[in-house]
Amino acid sequence: MCISREKNEWEPTKRLSIDEISLRKGQQDFVTVVSDVEQGILIEVINSHQQAPVIERLMAQPIEVRQAVAEVSVDMWGGFPKVVESVFPNAVLVIDRFHVMKAVNQDLNKLRQKLGVTNRGSKFLLLGNGADLRADL
Repeated sequence: MCISREKNEWEPTKRLSIDEISLRKGQQDFVTVVSDVEQGILIEVINSHQQAPVIERLMAQPIEVRQAVAEVSVDMWGGFPKVVESVFPNAVLVIDRFHVMKAVNQDLNKLRQKLGVTNRGSKFLLLGNGADLRADL
């Protein structure tokens, strides 16, 4: 299955999200999705998740549109920083919190298991504000 929603020219936006998704679970059939974060709308679907074709497609936007982007939120795929740096000259790269927290939770769970801390809710003790801790927890 091939999906395409390439727009010739976008409306200027300040905050974008770029992510890759699989069209069919387990099929390695990835596309890149570009969304306007502030309006919560899909801007474009690019039929690739490789750096070069994504950069080429995004560079098709006028420089004025690309310069207006101040922030681009991405997941932790290693290719996205190069894409953002190449295409959006004024944008700050932001790793979305879902992916950051997923990595933090995975490492936190490994540490808890290694230390033998298995109490239900124990990870929240480590994530909580120390001033709010009580002895009965």
